[in-house]
Amino acid sequence: MLEIENLRKGYVAPDGGRTDVIAIDSFRLGAGEQVALEGASGSGKTTLLHLIAGVLQADAGRIVVNGTEITALGEAQRDLVRARDIGYVFQTFNLLQGYTALENVELGMMFGPGIDAAFARGLLERVGLGNRTGYLPRQLSVGQQQRVAVARALANRPKLVLADEPTGNLDHRQAGEALALIREVCRENGAALLLVSHARDVLAAFGRVESLATLNRAGA
Repeated sequence: MLEIENLRKGYVAPDGGRTDVIAIDSFRLGAGEQVALEGASGSGKTTLLHLIAGVLQADAGRIVVNGTEITALGEAQRDLVRARDIGYVFQTFNLLQGYTALENVELGMMFGPGIDAAFARGLLERVGLGNRTGYLPRQLSVGQQQRVAVARALANRPKLVLADEPTGNLDHRQAGEALALIREVCRENGAALLLVSHARDVLAAFGRVESLATLNRAGA
């Protein structure tokens, strides 16, 4: 489902020197497999997810998602692959402020197979927001906004789900429920899951945990 080979991403520092952030020689994630990736703040976890999702373009290397080499595509084509095959729970939510919780989930569907209002409502009910579907993001708590973001990421029944600290803004009970929902819906749809976190209780729930520091040769 996900293959990474010789992936490189870096930035030009203010002094003109180059700072390497990602240098991963090889990584594989099978269809339906669920993997947690641990790493300290600033270690490049979000950059890696952005590369996999096609939000950022790699400097070198290959990323293949569901048989499509996204590193060989232009920006518009990467957007289509992301809409079709990838669900992304962003660390900063990225909700559209002028739209309700339900509309945020439905808008995500527009770029995939199309709007399924019943499924969108069902997802919001499963994250405990069945009575908040008409609320705008500013009318929701931070934790509730996080749960809308989870529902939106799962709305297109993606083949690969990327989750960037998806429980970071939730209390212990809500975090457990959100994590269980993500994993359950991934299993129902045969989707692979790559979740990044530094929370010990989250990492402990996964049978396979990878360390970004071990995978990543940048700065080594």
